[in-house]
Amino acid sequence: MNGRGTVRPTSITIISPEAANGRNVVAYGLTKALSARMKTAILRPVACHKEMLTDTLIAASSAQDLTAADSRGTCPCKATQDTVQTRADALVARDRVIAQTDPDMLLVVGSDHSKVLDPEIMELNSDIAADLRSPVLLVVCTIGREPGQVLKTVQACRKTVESSGTTLAGVFISGCEEEQKEPLQEVFRDYDRPIWTVSKREFDTAPEAEQVREDAYSAFSSDVDIDQVLKAVEESNPQVTTPVAFQNDLLARAKADKKTIVLPEGGEDRIIKAADYLLARDIVDLIIVGEEDAILARGKELGLTSLDKATFQAMDDESVLEPMTDKLCELRAKKGMTPDQARQQLADASYFGTMLVIMGRADGLVSGSINSTANTVRPALQVIKTKPDASLVSGAFLMCFRDHVAVFADCAINLNPNAEQLADIAIQSAQTAKSFGIEPKVGMLSYSTLGSGKGPDVDLVEEATRLAKEKAPDLPIVGSIQFDAAWSPTVAATKAQGDPVAGQVNVFVFPNLCAGNIGYKAVQRTSGALAIGPVLQGLNRPVNDLSRGALVADIINTVALTAVEAQQD
Repeated sequence: MNGRGTVRPTSITIISPEAANGRNVVAYGLTKALSARMKTAILRPVACHKEMLTDTLIAASSAQDLTAADSRGTCPCKATQDTVQTRADALVARDRVIAQTDPDMLLVVGSDHSKVLDPEIMELNSDIAADLRSPVLLVVCTIGREPGQVLKTVQACRKTVESSGTTLAGVFISGCEEEQKEPLQEVFRDYDRPIWTVSKREFDTAPEAEQVREDAYSAFSSDVDIDQVLKAVEESNPQVTTPVAFQNDLLARAKADKKTIVLPEGGEDRIIKAADYLLARDIVDLIIVGEEDAILARGKELGLTSLDKATFQAMDDESVLEPMTDKLCELRAKKGMTPDQARQQLADASYFGTMLVIMGRADGLVSGSINSTANTVRPALQVIKTKPDASLVSGAFLMCFRDHVAVFADCAINLNPNAEQLADIAIQSAQTAKSFGIEPKVGMLSYSTLGSGKGPDVDLVEEATRLAKEKAPDLPIVGSIQFDAAWSPTVAATKAQGDPVAGQVNVFVFPNLCAGNIGYKAVQRTSGALAIGPVLQGLNRPVNDLSRGALVADIINTVALTAVEAQQD
């Protein structure tokens, strides 16, 4: 499903280490066979604007209103220079194709044969398939290869495909002479994926070569049972969420129900670069705190073109400052706040931005690129306050691994939570997981697994687990549990045999801030996981903190997740 809650079409990705004539026969054959059954659209994540295959496939498809330009993502010369952007472009192209054609089936055809050897292109094609949550149909050419060599080639390609997080649905062996088919089928007799041997045929994309293509399709149809292909694809549906896919879904969800987010640090280059990206794509509405002329001038120096779509709010604007002062005095009356004291507080950009949320001007706030976590959180705690059912505010990170997303908490706020607070952190973190489409399975982390170790720290976690189960009886939860037994089904089978949550955990609750902060940073830096957050849990309105080392991409993600949180409210 996409970020707007609608069902995306089934997709199939064709990948080939050669991606030449035989691959084209398979791509054309599948296009025609699928189009005879259902509305089928073509997606080319990496394809040169000069190639003709895309036009040929679209003409053979049942979504002929699509243009080749709209079907393509990135050109090959740029693809491996910036693989992350290429993968993001593929998702944008996917959404564009779906929006224009509303297909039942999306046939994704990987990059074409090139005379320039690029050892990374197979991995990139596989990564894109994983981003698209698309099973792979592999095409390997038998020309110049003995049957055993074909098998080894398939095995090597499969390893690349599956290491990206997606699944291999089946294999087409192309370029087969009739006498080669039986030996190939014998070699693959015990292979655990379906194999189709495809006869050697010429293929030409020239307009005048229609008969050549039809001959190729006729041979393909004789060699391949399309029902078997569809069954193999259905059985191989990958359950994967890559970081690129998660980010794309996050932006799509934010855009589907636009919210207004305030950015108090308008003088920071990273903030206005992120703002420009979000505004250019119409993902959120933004209030940028600062002097409009100065920010726009700096944006022009940085080559930004969409900042003028923001609302700018000067901090000395009396039409805003006067009612804001009155409201702050009202909210802090028990603390004896005077108008002069309120004005002093509102000279702080984070406090001023927080009050824009209180005044109903914005739905959420993102700060912290130049301010400390305390400066971001303190105003929120004082005036936004916690939700009625929340005993505390905690900080969770969305950890985007190669093939799934997990939640780590508390990694930002509470030093040494007691058992009741730890239980509340677990429940808050499970709610955060749900709000981002993750079905939570909670692990209460310790150095002990289900009583294997003893001590006051273990007692604390076990009591927290008991309280969490009492407060949320339907929540799948295990504790105390060591990280390896929570993470790995193999380890769980030994250390926590029979427990349904152990080895399946995706919400990891650390016993204290020291463990949580070290844990998420160690995992982030050693595994390459993308860490988004912290998400501040338990506040009445979404306020999220940035690391002072945040990159522009981090800020974009945090603004988007803040908008999605605001949608829940």
